[in-house]
Amino acid sequence: MASENNGNNKPRPVVGLALGGGMARGTSHIGVLRVLEKHGIPIDLIAGTSVGSLIGGAYASGLSPDQIQELTKTIRWSDLGRVTVSKLGFYSNARTEEYIRTRFPVLEFEKLRLPLGAVATDIQTGRMVVFTEGNLPLAIRASCAMPVYYTPVEVNGRLMVDGGVVGHLPASVARMMGADIVIAVDVNSQHQPISPPTNMFTVMAQSLSVMGRHTVSYLYQDADIVVIPKIGHIRPDDLRRAPEMIAAGEAATEAVINKIRRKLTRQRPGLLRRLFAREQGDVRRISSLK
Repeated sequence: MASENNGNNKPRPVVGLALGGGMARGTSHIGVLRVLEKHGIPIDLIAGTSVGSLIGGAYASGLSPDQIQELTKTIRWSDLGRVTVSKLGFYSNARTEEYIRTRFPVLEFEKLRLPLGAVATDIQTGRMVVFTEGNLPLAIRASCAMPVYYTPVEVNGRLMVDGGVVGHLPASVARMMGADIVIAVDVNSQHQPISPPTNMFTVMAQSLSVMGRHTVSYLYQDADIVVIPKIGHIRPDDLRRAPEMIAAGEAATEAVINKIRRKLTRQRPGLLRRLFAREQGDVRRISSLK
């Protein structure tokens, strides 16, 4: 992957953004993107889990942070799922796919303005799946299919559920896609009590959040910088507080912007490390997504 020179006739590091899962809390990602753009921080690739794949996919398809924020003003959970009759879940998130098709300017991975890896979980094998080619709306739908609440999404004969099941923060995926520097955004691991769940949706969301807290140190290992918006007090299903969460994403990114700049001025890692990252990334990618 080509990168620009940093003024010293040396190619700058490849920057990967890892956007974590967290339902409505993922609106914080919009603030992160806005501040990175404001300070001219390059983004060469994005790895996204669950809502991270939705926000990351919107940005990679050509929408600006302001345009994505406009979508948050009108979106409702009913736009993303509906009740279904199934032994595998109470709701279908087919509407998520429909929502993306009517609002994203690009619907195929190959036409995105920068590489995207959408993380899902193969419920039959328990393995991570990273979609990088083909049908963008279907891949994001699979990445966002919270188990039990939403029915699994069939892709190429396999049943996929939310990528948060195997890890809500895809820093390792960004690294495997070829990033030299990984900026990870964690909206789901704050150890702060929140209101008791009010429905099955929030029970599942908060359960995944608790699971994430116990694996977070492992998930951070592939991140050079972790952005943690202060939104742990907000319920993961509360879309009404999107402006507050976006502002929190902005504040958290501003707090580490100098650290990011310092990382960018350092020499790129050696050739063997970059080749190893790309090779490992290919192992988990899924192609020919129809």
